[in-house]
Formats: sequence, C-alpha cells, structure tokens
Amino acid sequence: MTIHAINSAAILQSKILIVDDQEANVILLEQILLREGYVLITSTMNPCEVCELHRQNNYDLILLDLQMPEMDGFQVMEGLKQIEKGSYLSVLVITAQPDQKIRALKEGAEDFISKPFERAEVLVRVHNILKIRLLNNELHNYNAVLEQRVRERTAELKEGYQETIFTMTRAAEHRDEDTGAHVQRISYYSRVLAQTLGMDEEFIENIFFASPMHDIGKIGIPDHVLLKPCGFIPDEWDIMREHAAMGAKILGNSKSPYLKMGAEIALNHHERWDGSGYPNGRKGEEIPLSARIMSICDIYDALRSKRPYKSAFDHIKTINIIIYGDDRTQPEHFDPVILDAFKRTHEAFCAIFAEYEAVEIL
Repeated sequence: MTIHAINSAAILQSKILIVDDQEANVILLEQILLREGYVLITSTMNPCEVCELHRQNNYDLILLDLQMPEMDGFQVMEGLKQIEKGSYLSVLVITAQPDQKIRALKEGAEDFISKPFERAEVLVRVHNILKIRLLNNELHNYNAVLEQRVRERTAELKEGYQETIFTMTRAAEHRDEDTGAHVQRISYYSRVLAQTLGMDEEFIENIFFASPMHDIGKIGIPDHVLLKPCGFIPDEWDIMREHAAMGAKILGNSKSPYLKMGAEIALNHHERWDGSGYPNGRKGEEIPLSARIMSICDIYDALRSKRPYKSAFDHIKTINIIIYGDDRTQPEHFDPVILDAFKRTHEAFCAIFAEYEAVEIL
C-alpha cells in the first residue's frame, strides 16, 4: 500500500460545516464554496450544536466564527479537541479581530479567514486545509494497515513457535505412549497455578506452551531404560536423570520465549524446594518459578496416571500425598506458596484430568 496524492475531486467531496451566528455570512460562504464545486456543505448558527454535529458527521473542515453569543469559537474548539484527542483538528476560524488570530492558532485552529471575506483567500485556505486533512486521513489508514500486517506476521511467528513445540512434544510422546495425555494436561495445570499466583498474561501464555516440553530430553534415553516396566537399578536411574539436562540442551539457545522457558523447565522441574532434587540440587528460589510450578503439576499427574510400575491413584489419594507426603513425595519438596495455591485450586486439577483423556482408576 502507498500513500497517493490527493486529487481535486476528492477535496471537493469533503464534508464542510459552516458555523456563524450571522445568516449573511453563512450564505456568502456557502455560495463561494458551492460555486467552486464543493457539494457536502452543512451550516448552523447555533455554536452549541457543533460538537454533536461533528460526532455524527465527522466533518473534514469546520469554518468557525469566533464571535458568537452563548458559546464563542474558543469554547467550541475546546469541545472539538475532546472529540479529536490525538487527531488532526481541522478548524478554520473566521474573525475580524487581528489579536484573536494568534490566540486561535495557539489553541488549535489550523488557519484563519479575515472578515470581510475575500473569495480567493477563502478558497485557497479551505483547499489547503482540506488537502492536509485528507493526507492525514490517508496516512492514518496506511499506518492502520501496517499495524494489522505486523499483528498478522506476529501471529504467524507465534503459530510457528507453537507448531515447533507440538512437533517436538509429539516426538517425545512417540517414545513414551503412557505420557501422551500427560503433556496435554500439564499445560492446563500450569496455567491454573500461574493464574492463581497472579502472574502476568505473558508468563501465563509462555508456561502454557512451554510446560509440555518438560520431558523432551527423554528422546535421548535408551528404550531399555525408558520403557522398563519395573523399578530402575542405580545405573539406570543415573541414565534416566540425564533427560533433564538433555532437554535443556535440545531447547537451549533459542530466541522463542516458549523454548527459553521450556529449556528452563526441562532442566529444573525435578529440583526440589528443600534441595533434594536433581540434576543440580538447587533449592528454594534458586529454582526458576516456572519449574517450581511445573514440579507440582508433574507430580499430580504422575500420581493420577497408570504407569508400568504403579496403578493410577484417585484425586483424593493424590492430593493427600502431595499435601501430607508418603515414602517418595513430601510437602517440603514444593515451594510453600505454590503448594498453598495448589490446595486452593486442586478441584480444577481434578476437572482437567477428567476432561483430557483421564485413565481408568485401578
């Protein structure tokens, strides 16, 4: 799209309002403009009507007398400025007082016409202001189109990032079929907790799309370990724990906010608040917030899901384990603030699990 020169025909189609309390002045201005070829001319002798008329008709030019009863031209301009906030105020004032011309220009008028009227002056000043007005409108429309294109391109880039995420996540699911529904639910759990914690919209969106990538590193874990139907021996545990660092490496060095947070979560989602987690034994706020949120979501869904080494637990048993602990999971493993948020939102977790491919409780 390009900005085009304004032709005379477009100028003559402009909407003009004449405001003067003297009927003779209104008639004279109308005749001057009509003879020149202007056709969309409206007039009023009541200055109190001007703002409402402009709201209804959005005039391209207002010819405004400054000396009027009840409401002078300066007061009318103040009202018009409230309507045209941040926009071009297309007002051409009419005055016989030289000292009022400078004041009118300072208060927002674009130009002035002196009384008594001279036809040539009226036409030149009207033409020039309308040309500027129409160019300003075209520039505004041009900017609006550019902004829309930027929004569309941004949406395309976001879709591209998201498709990358889903592709990588599907690759991980292919290796570990039991966790296919798990990664779906994780997005919704994480969003609920982030919202409950009062995080901003950017963080909430990022964690929604980043959290499914937490186990992307399992792509690099050998099948004989990943798919083992019973507990791991120490050497196998060492191999399995490598998936955290491996996932961070896969997702690292990206400009995408989703992949950046995904790498952060992948590396740290098995860390524990008390420092007993892996791979780096981080504790407390050393662990990124996204990973602290993800940790409790991951544990909840793992407890609710059937695995080769365990049956699925119901919601009540799961929240009791998280809140009170058992031989593997302790409340000290979780950020206390996030644990409290979980206590307040656990029913939402239950609903999410039921909606997104919940497994049968055995």
